[in-house]
Amino acid sequence: MLKETRIFFAIIIAAIIIGIYYYSNIPRNNGIAEKVIPSTNDYSHVLKNIGIATSESSASCGADNNTIVTKVIDGDTVVVEGGYHVRLLGMDADEKGYPCYEPAKTRLENLVLGKQVILEKDKTDVDQYGRCLRYIFLGAANIDVQLVKEGLAVARFYAPDLKYKAEITSAEKQAQTGAVGCKWASSK
Repeated sequence: MLKETRIFFAIIIAAIIIGIYYYSNIPRNNGIAEKVIPSTNDYSHVLKNIGIATSESSASCGADNNTIVTKVIDGDTVVVEGGYHVRLLGMDADEKGYPCYEPAKTRLENLVLGKQVILEKDKTDVDQYGRCLRYIFLGAANIDVQLVKEGLAVARFYAPDLKYKAEITSAEKQAQTGAVGCKWASSK
């Protein structure tokens, strides 16, 4: 009887420890709820949006290629119809608290917020945070290239996503040479 009681309490304690570990590692959304409408029977993106991790191999972007931008998070991340977060490929803009955060975010809002855009995938579908990885086009204009060309973001590439590397790298060189935008204005 004593051995069975010890096993029972060991199981209870292990369950509590595992529960605390998982609860403490769930990301919080600070009270901001995003609309999520699943487009397939794969609900991994729904679980991600409410803070439950799924394996990356089963993660996929459910956003349509032709969609409307509903929110701009910062200079390199937007939310599109269906609540999908989209991280722009080939460039990197400042995070909150850094000098170019506001100009990059404001410019991206002016360019795409509330507008119909085309999302173009490279090789990788989603990142480790469950965000769709895409180039964003407004008509024929590659917004990723435009933000770098205006000196609001820097070129940043991670293999295997290198489709527009030449164009974005060239845009960065033009911005640096011309001392354009908040990234390069003081470098001349």
